[in-house]
Amino acid sequence: MTEWFERWFGEEYLHVYLHRDEEEAERLVGLLAARGWVGAGERVLDLGCGGGRHADALRRRGVRVTGLDLSVLLLGAALRRGGCCYVRGDMRSLPFADGAFDVVLNLFTSFGYFARDGEHQRVLRAVTRVLRRGGKFVLDFLNAAAVRATLVPRDERAFGDAVVVQERSISPDGRFVEKSIHLSDDSRTFTERVRLYDRGELERMLQEAGLRPVEALGDYDGGPYGAGSPRLIVMAEKP
Repeated sequence: MTEWFERWFGEEYLHVYLHRDEEEAERLVGLLAARGWVGAGERVLDLGCGGGRHADALRRRGVRVTGLDLSVLLLGAALRRGGCCYVRGDMRSLPFADGAFDVVLNLFTSFGYFARDGEHQRVLRAVTRVLRRGGKFVLDFLNAAAVRATLVPRDERAFGDAVVVQERSISPDGRFVEKSIHLSDDSRTFTERVRLYDRGELERMLQEAGLRPVEALGDYDGGPYGAGSPRLIVMAEKP
């Protein structure tokens, strides 16, 4: 059975998320650099790199970036930027040597896509394996508490000559946020489904994978994490 993320991350995704732009990527990468979480000359894996906007911002800072993604179309967009190495692969089974990277980044909610918690744990174990000792992992995730408190059930906006209608809900068991994206021009519908992990759950999973949580931030300006923060940005180290 084809997973939702195998169908969705194509040309339509790039257009629907045009508002997630270069300026936002630069802002986040600037935060990572200012905190000392990533620096020039380091070997960095951008895990779930998408169209390469974060990888490109890292490259401009002298970082040696490798991007990995499952989507052929998004990797094509990344390759057109040039300057970085891009690899197609599944984040649950990374095609890299043990200790290959100084830093692994997982940005813009590129985690939580699988139906079973064990699959997410596989991702974190794979991250630990490819990090050198003392290496860092940064997970930029949604804030589950804020998602539940501020969920907008429906919105719509222009998408070229068509209209994009987005409908959001929390799954009956409360564990996932689900979004249906309807494209009016040809009646296509796509789905997004992300596991709602809170900070405690994620930190326990990181520890089980052999990583030590160090710090958590709540937004791309470096603000503290709290119940109302827009993001949950966790930095962990491999002892």
